[in-house]
Amino acid sequence: MTSTSRSTTSNQHTRHSTLNPTLTQSSTSSSSSISMNKQRQYTHLHAQLAQLNAHLADTENLLRMTSMQAQDMRFLGGYVGALFVGAGRVLGEESTRGREERVGQEGAKEGGRG
Repeated sequence: MTSTSRSTTSNQHTRHSTLNPTLTQSSTSSSSSISMNKQRQYTHLHAQLAQLNAHLADTENLLRMTSMQAQDMRFLGGYVGALFVGAGRVLGEESTRGREERVGQEGAKEGGRG
């Protein structure tokens, strides 16, 4: 190789090596920026997951309470139904007795006339 070609090769090598540190620094800063963004997103995701777990626990407690209340409502429905049936029988018997008494009184009046 001639001295001119050596200096050209040397200059190219120098240019290339001076560009590498700049590229390396920018790639390091961009990867650092990406890393920080990922870390921020992971932190946010972790906070959302914690909130979701808290809401899930609340929902579980509410479902348990609702289940217990549904059983109590079933009991109360049966109790009220029994009261209605009992009241219907009592009132039905009273109205039947009232009719029988009226029919008996009317029959006695008609029997006394004839």
